[in-house]
Amino acid sequence: MADQMQWANALSTRPSLEAAVSDVVQRTVSSLTAPPDLGLVFISSAFTSEYSRLLPLLSEQLSVPILLGCSGGGVIGTTQWGKTQELEAEPALSLTLAHLPGVNIKPFHIVPEELPDLDGPPDAWIDLIGVAPSPVPQFILLSGSFSSGVNDLLQGLDFAYPGSVTVGGHASGGGLGGRIALFYNDNLHREGTIGVALSGNIVLETIVAQGCRPIGRPCQVTKGDRNIILELNEQVPLMVLRDLIAHLSEEDRMLAQHSLFVGLAMDEFKQELQPGDFLIRSILGVEPSAGAIAIADYVRPGQRLQFHLRDAQASAEDLEFLLQRYQKERSSDASAVGALMFSCVGRGEGLYGKPNFDSQLFNRYLKNIPLAGFFCGGEIGPVGGSTMIHNYTSVFGICRSVNC
Repeated sequence: MADQMQWANALSTRPSLEAAVSDVVQRTVSSLTAPPDLGLVFISSAFTSEYSRLLPLLSEQLSVPILLGCSGGGVIGTTQWGKTQELEAEPALSLTLAHLPGVNIKPFHIVPEELPDLDGPPDAWIDLIGVAPSPVPQFILLSGSFSSGVNDLLQGLDFAYPGSVTVGGHASGGGLGGRIALFYNDNLHREGTIGVALSGNIVLETIVAQGCRPIGRPCQVTKGDRNIILELNEQVPLMVLRDLIAHLSEEDRMLAQHSLFVGLAMDEFKQELQPGDFLIRSILGVEPSAGAIAIADYVRPGQRLQFHLRDAQASAEDLEFLLQRYQKERSSDASAVGALMFSCVGRGEGLYGKPNFDSQLFNRYLKNIPLAGFFCGGEIGPVGGSTMIHNYTSVFGICRSVNC
């Protein structure tokens, strides 16, 4: 029988870091029948004072050629009872080991000063990453902060590696100003972006659940300046929005006071827009005298957008819709071996009022697949063919072999 891709995960809640490391290493290694090629580790911010001890402890017990990871506001993984859990604000450690035959694995650590000019040729980005554009690589990125140049890096990867898939997230600490950690083989970093390019016998498929539902109908930006919408459908944007809100239910009008967003259509040519076709962005403010609306992204004339609302129900329905669509498209193929989940610190129990919601819904549709990840300060995933940084989102990267 040909060498098969294998994927194992373990989550430990031991309050001692030594005990947690021993726990996850023993369980993941014993689950594999071949040596691991890649390790991914996520550690709870409850262990902030012990970040520097993690890699030495792992190296004592684990032999893996490439090991990446980061800190998170919470971590996600499989307990010793086989259940996926999302553990927030308590000590937890999640370790994933993958045996990846036929896959070229290239790790990298990039700081902003190393990034090529966005107007330069794709060769500069290929030289930076050190991976050829064919076969098309799949990327997992873990970033230190929004100031780490990750926006430019995402644009560069999309430019130099057309057709590639990129998932990941910003490492997070425990609350505002919490220290973060990026783990790269034997080194602990506090800034930049670490990542791995996977090329060859591997595919990463994505589900990007932004947790919103559309209201009203799509509008067209007829006049805009950078991130300011000056006209919608040749009308004053604030008047369009007020008219829309006036026709909502009482419950939705209340929700619009604090949970109103804009969805930017990412495909200019798609006629019928559905969940997953929009990039959700925050409304930063309004200018009452001009009736203009400022949002957290650039707009351009001709672009379509639709207002959205976010709450627990909308978030649940959005994820379920995307999972159903994914399952329908892959109904005859059960070759997925593992998955990663990058979820916003604003989701989880704080949004749903109960733990493990997103991961349990995922497991309902994709059964018996090891799921691991962490709660991020910003999530990385594709929408409409472009890789973006999101907020309030759960991004899933589903791993399968090409030759299955």
